[in-house]
Amino acid sequence: MNNALMRSKTYPMNLCSIIDEEIDIPITIFAIAFLILLSGFFSGSETALTTASKARLSQLARKGSSRAAIVIDLKDKSDRLIGAILIGNSITNILASALATSTMVALVGESGVVISTVAMTVFAVIFSEMLPKTYAINNPDKMALFVGPLVSSLVFVLTPFTWATRVIVEGVLKLFGISSFSSRLAHDEREEELRGLIEMHNDGGEEFDHERAMLRSVLDLADVEVEEIMTHRSAVCMIDAESPIDKLFAQVLKSSFTRLPLYRADQNSIVGVLHVNELLRRASCNTKDMIAEDFDVMTIAANPWIILNSTTLLDQLQAFRARREHFAVVVDKYGSFMGVVTLEDILEEIVGDILDEKDTDVRGVCPQPDGSYLVQGSMTIRDLNRELDWDLPYGEASTVAGIVLYESRKIPEVGQEFSFHGFHFLVLRRHRNQMTLLRMTPITSRLN
Repeated sequence: MNNALMRSKTYPMNLCSIIDEEIDIPITIFAIAFLILLSGFFSGSETALTTASKARLSQLARKGSSRAAIVIDLKDKSDRLIGAILIGNSITNILASALATSTMVALVGESGVVISTVAMTVFAVIFSEMLPKTYAINNPDKMALFVGPLVSSLVFVLTPFTWATRVIVEGVLKLFGISSFSSRLAHDEREEELRGLIEMHNDGGEEFDHERAMLRSVLDLADVEVEEIMTHRSAVCMIDAESPIDKLFAQVLKSSFTRLPLYRADQNSIVGVLHVNELLRRASCNTKDMIAEDFDVMTIAANPWIILNSTTLLDQLQAFRARREHFAVVVDKYGSFMGVVTLEDILEEIVGDILDEKDTDVRGVCPQPDGSYLVQGSMTIRDLNRELDWDLPYGEASTVAGIVLYESRKIPEVGQEFSFHGFHFLVLRRHRNQMTLLRMTPITSRLN
């Protein structure tokens, strides 16, 4: 009995001796350090490859960079990439912890478990997580290009394991009714991501602010309808197709536009579009024919291109390009003439006003010392929001006068005041039933 107790008491000492004899401490420590660094490689690679800019990498790939092409391929296969890195990182961490624990138990006994746990936690956090990930966050593209080929080889080797783990994970998630591995963002999500990236870079000065506004306008093309930017029928220069030739020439010379809608009997009945160049060309080629009283302007007029007012700017821009035309007549769903839209109108929506030698620079808004703004009633809400960085809604009305009409449900008189959408409106001038000038005051400024 005593001999048995003595053997049991000496067993831990004998076990430690056996472990000590079997483990080469320096080699084990070197192996642990290597595994910690390898874990850091996996952690840094994951951060770099997931945060690297795909746009910049695409540019490098187009210039012939094979490393950039490899990284793009890895990002397109994000599920396999993450699976391979997680498997590699888990193996290295578990193996490093096991070696550290067995080594410390051999050196100091059972308390070595606690010591190895604390030591491995410190080293893993510093050298396997914080250092590599901090570097990867600050230099994502550079590190992604460096580790891309190595990680690509790892993904290839671990493909069977990642496939197996993916099948298991998908099966478990399906038990809970959860869809998995949706690696591709929906269109709306991608658009929101682009908008977020644009708004993030807001410290580039006034010049960059203009570029940022242009990028926002490009993304808005699919959400803005032609009605919101068209020239309203009240401002369209039109010509009666039945006008005698001398009166027709007088109207053409008085106008500053090169394309003029032609109507017959009623301005709602657009029968053609007269291109001034074609009229002048015909006049120079055959003066007698132009002077003839029976000359019909419709013989040189183009057929009107009719579009609905609900057409989006993106669709209309693509249609302009496909048809190689610059001018369209806008009607509502009942066929009533509403106005005209040109290619220049859409381009101005992106880049801002494009003024030529015939245009006059009319801003439409004038700030006042008291914090209010004098605004022309015909100014579009989109232009006003872009000019002053406001957020007035423009779903039901496209102009400042229109939003007052819509909200007040009546035609206001001069001097009437309204408050809605965070602004105070005062009607200053009216021509017939059209409000031509208003004073707008942000309610916060009015309270101050």
